[in-house]
Amino acid sequence: MPKMKTHSGLKKRVKKTKSGKVKISHSHRVHLLHAKNKNAKRAHRKANFVDKSDMKRIKQQVANIK
Repeated sequence: MPKMKTHSGLKKRVKKTKSGKVKISHSHRVHLLHAKNKNAKRAHRKANFVDKSDMKRIKQQVANIK
């Protein structure tokens, strides 16, 4: 049976924490920032964690990420 491969698109976008959670960045923070209000931009600065319902699918794709 072949090895499980990490999803290469996802490994650039996520990090695993020591407790096993998967950390991702918020969307809508790349361009056209002048049109977005200050509170929305500030709220999206910090990292976000993957929801519990998506965790099983994400963990299979990033099994080998440190």
